[in-house]
Amino acid sequence: MKLKFSTLIKILIILAIIAYGFYVYWINTDHSTKSADSNATEQTAINQNTTNQVAVDDTKNNKIINTLALDSKPVDDTNSSSADYIMEKLNLHAKAALLMDASNYRVLYEKNGYSEMPMASTTKIMTLIVTLENASLDDVVTVSKYAAGMPDVQLGIKAGEQYKLGDLVYSLMLESHNDVAVAIAEHVGGSVEAFAKMMNTKAKELGCNHTNFVTPNGLDAENHFTTAEDLAKIGSYAIKNDEFLRITNASSHTFKELSKGRTYTVNNKDRFLQLMDGAIGIKTGFTGKAGFCFVGALERDGKKFVSVVLACGWPPNKSYKWHDTKLLMKYGLDYYSLKNITGDTKAISSIPVTDGQDASVNVSYKLSEIKLLLNDKETSRIEYDIPNSLEAPIKKDAVVGHITYYVNEQPYKKIPVYATDSVKKINFIYCLNKVLSSWFFQ
Repeated sequence: MKLKFSTLIKILIILAIIAYGFYVYWINTDHSTKSADSNATEQTAINQNTTNQVAVDDTKNNKIINTLALDSKPVDDTNSSSADYIMEKLNLHAKAALLMDASNYRVLYEKNGYSEMPMASTTKIMTLIVTLENASLDDVVTVSKYAAGMPDVQLGIKAGEQYKLGDLVYSLMLESHNDVAVAIAEHVGGSVEAFAKMMNTKAKELGCNHTNFVTPNGLDAENHFTTAEDLAKIGSYAIKNDEFLRITNASSHTFKELSKGRTYTVNNKDRFLQLMDGAIGIKTGFTGKAGFCFVGALERDGKKFVSVVLACGWPPNKSYKWHDTKLLMKYGLDYYSLKNITGDTKAISSIPVTDGQDASVNVSYKLSEIKLLLNDKETSRIEYDIPNSLEAPIKKDAVVGHITYYVNEQPYKKIPVYATDSVKKINFIYCLNKVLSSWFFQ
């Protein structure tokens, strides 16, 4: 009896091993079939649910690529690029110029936009940003001898005088007073040097990697520079702050010195606010080294632009900066329109799994609606970088792929694709249970 029982156990073990081998073969064969079916189903769903969409099965790269073509107007047959063609039409005076979509920092036009250059009093945009984010406008500022000794343009503050910080910021931005800029910097940072470090820290935070601040007023100084792109980023960030805009858009401001009661009235010198409908700022600048500079901002018809012109002429050509700024803004308004880039959120619901205790894993992702300012020559598409199959084990919430928005063949936004469940790898116990279940529960 003992011999028969042990023999039976051995036979069962041998059968289980054979069953495991057959089961693994069957699972893999079944998966390959399901993989083909799943891909066919996916392609059918994509073709049915997505309008103007071309699906390509790129087996070499083991990914599915979807290209969404935006509705666009006919493109002319000029041999020159859009940038070259428009550059000729703009005929800018500035040595460096740039137009940016303020909502996402995308560069729409640039001329030497990445060259490091001095920026004069447009520096004060960052001075105000750092001040608003690190001090209370109710603070009382005591003027130092050093601040009072700054060269023109001056408010004429004197050492020992006291002012409310909320008044000085108008003097800083509306009439660009250099003595006030230093008084503010010393109050907020403790010293000009410490305040400059705060400015540079904020610049790096905004992705301005080719900017270095030495002074809070923008007077010519060694190693004080930026680029048109970096300055546009700073301007785009600044106009998101309602307090910043309230100050820079004021037509005038009257205030008093707190100890002796001297009264001042400062008036806004930004002519651009009256030059174009929708103009919202921002800041002028001039030094002998930097030339005339201007950072402009305009919001109209759902579009928000920030423009920068640097080294835009020297005296007597003070009006060049307004000419160039208007051309840049008009270019943005005329050549760019808001277009939606959308994707089908139900195109892919699962991915086949090899060597897994489940045949597939469900996936989730969120394709948000994206509105971009695009001109008629620009292209966009969505690429689904999702494998045709995955190998177990797979953890829940693991990133199993990506969906990338491209504009002009450059990545614009990447969205992760997550596994919504866990899938365990096939093992001996799992196969044995499967075999025994098929024997005893048929």
